[in-house]
Amino acid sequence: MIIKSSNYAVSAVRENQYPKDNLPEIALSGRSNVGKSSLINTLLNRKSLARTSSQPGKTQTLNFYLINDEFYLVDVPGYGYARVSQKKRQEFGEMIQDYLETRPNLKGLVIVIDSRHEPTKDDIAMYNYAQYLNLHILVVCTKIDKIKKSQVNKVMSRLKKNIDLNYDYVTVLTFSSVTKLHVAELGNWIEEKISK
Repeated sequence: MIIKSSNYAVSAVRENQYPKDNLPEIALSGRSNVGKSSLINTLLNRKSLARTSSQPGKTQTLNFYLINDEFYLVDVPGYGYARVSQKKRQEFGEMIQDYLETRPNLKGLVIVIDSRHEPTKDDIAMYNYAQYLNLHILVVCTKIDKIKKSQVNKVMSRLKKNIDLNYDYVTVLTFSSVTKLHVAELGNWIEEKISK
């Protein structure tokens, strides 16, 4: 996928604020501080289009980025933010649920997981939920550059132990925003999904 243009379009918390142009959309989810913003910036070859933060829970809206005037990447709030109130967490959950369940032009979900750790309960719940919704899923294991090469196989076996990867619509990639590992493959997956 060749990126010709990428722009922040809009932030939304409810359906009437979503873009109205019916372009295809790919959503990105993951726990807070997992590297979603870095992944977006690396994919789009931009330094700070998606704002990165060392403080978890910074993304509190659905952020739509218009790519090539052809499709949107949608960054959804991270889950597992311990410092956010229970009420806020519930609001985020409802906002994400409404979007994933009702958006007809949603073509796939990228679930971002930190390769250094076991998938969290929230990661597993999001995966099972996306499977239930029959969404095309790409599991991206980020920060793979921080793993010794001899340990990469462990990342995959740990993933398989926690998540049922026998779902017809799932693909798994390791990824590094530092070494740019599998950036092209991520772009190809998106391109394939938005063209269906």
